Amino acid sequence: MEFELKILGSASATPFLDRHQTAQVLTVGNAQYLIDCGEGTQSRLMEYKLRHQRIQTIFISHLHGDHYFGLFGLLGTMHLNGRTEPLQLFGPSGLDEVLTMQFRHSFTQLSFELNFTVVDTTQHALVYEDKHVTVHTLPMRHRIPCCGYLFRELPKRRPLVKEKLPAGLTPAQLTGLTLGEDVFDEAGNVLVHNFEVTTEPKAPRSYAFCSDTLYTESLADLVHGVDLLYHEATFLDEMRDRALTTHHSTARQAGLLARRAQVQRLLIGHFSSRYRDLNPLLAEAQSMFEWTELATEGLTVSV
Repeated sequence: MEFELKILGSASATPFLDRHQTAQVLTVGNAQYLIDCGEGTQSRLMEYKLRHQRIQTIFISHLHGDHYFGLFGLLGTMHLNGRTEPLQLFGPSGLDEVLTMQFRHSFTQLSFELNFTVVDTTQHALVYEDKHVTVHTLPMRHRIPCCGYLFRELPKRRPLVKEKLPAGLTPAQLTGLTLGEDVFDEAGNVLVHNFEVTTEPKAPRSYAFCSDTLYTESLADLVHGVDLLYHEATFLDEMRDRALTTHHSTARQAGLLARRAQVQRLLIGHFSSRYRDLNPLLAEAQSMFEWTELATEGLTVSV
């Protein structure tokens, strides 16, 4: 099953040349999750041939404009295109007020049900689950309430080895085997040992999105061992005082967190417009954590 991240925007506060504001799409199986929705996100979706009607769930990290100013336009386009499927929206308190005001003053009545859930940005908590993933909040330290999101794929069932299966097993017994159960007779004796007719499933995959934040060492415990970590890297470390003032991180700090969390791969993004060339940011993060890439527009990462 597919587990793939697409980067739509990598800029920080303002767009710059070919860099747009934060937005990402995580695809797991037939489900798509939009993470943040900076200005122009719907244009990026069209550019990369991603159908916005496939998006069932949207996660917003915080209410700085570069992370959600594209949301009202995207919802409006979904409405104009006749969407009828419900849409789940998660974000900090206040997002509902902003959208309600925009809908009211534009006389917009959506053609679909928009279900908004307020997230507590100070807690690491389960906020969403479907047949593919669980999603937990990750507390960020920013100038306003802000959280990241941790996506974990649900454990897979054990594959059956068909040539080893005895005849006559019922559908319920076969299902039990895929769940790791043995098959028993009426007397309680084992008829089929699970380990003899199944194989180990592939390990569930995981993705952690760490939005705008000061370097926070405690995050390493929350995202420990994830397959893919995105962490903002607004500045080079020579500007760590500026990063501290604005509640952002440096590329070196992003690499350090990835190393301490023992993740498999690191993506850095949210680049300041002062950097035309991003290679110094990449080199700085790689000095702390070798398996680092730039989360630039159009990048697709499969896990």
